[in-house]
Parts: sequence; C-alpha cells; structure tokens
Amino acid sequence: MKRISVGELRQNPTRMLDDVAAGETYVVTRHQREVARVVPTVSSAVVIPPKRSGPSRTVDLTRVELPDGAGFDDFLADLKGES
Repeated sequence: MKRISVGELRQNPTRMLDDVAAGETYVVTRHQREVARVVPTVSSAVVIPPKRSGPSRTVDLTRVELPDGAGFDDFLADLKGES
C-alpha cells in the first residue's frame, strides 16, 4: 500500500491512477493523517485462480532414469546446459 499526500495527488494524479489501475492501493493523507483510500475496482484487480485441492498427481510425471554413475546434481547441470 502506497501513501500520497493531497498536495502530491493534485500535482500528478495520473501516476497514482495508473498504479491503482494496475492493482495498487493508495492511502491519501492530509497533514500526515489518513483521509482516504483509493482502491482498484473489482474489474481492474488481477484475479488469481484458487489452488487445486486434493492430492498431488505425481503418478502422471514422466520417470527419468539417471545414467550409471551420474548424480542428481550432474543431471540438473545437464538440463541447465552447464555441462
């Protein structure tokens, strides 16, 4: 949550409104006291879908066999292209 004084808001309201449209909430102050909050409307807020409930589906993952003598760190380095 950002804070902005009434004077700052008068000088540049566009910057604050752009931030609010992007989902930021502002507290508007006068003489260091909160007088208002500017919050995004429901339509401009980013909606995060809920996490799935239930057990993990690790059975669906592809099994990877490591070459003989290779460790997991070697495998990860190979995936990253560091070998």
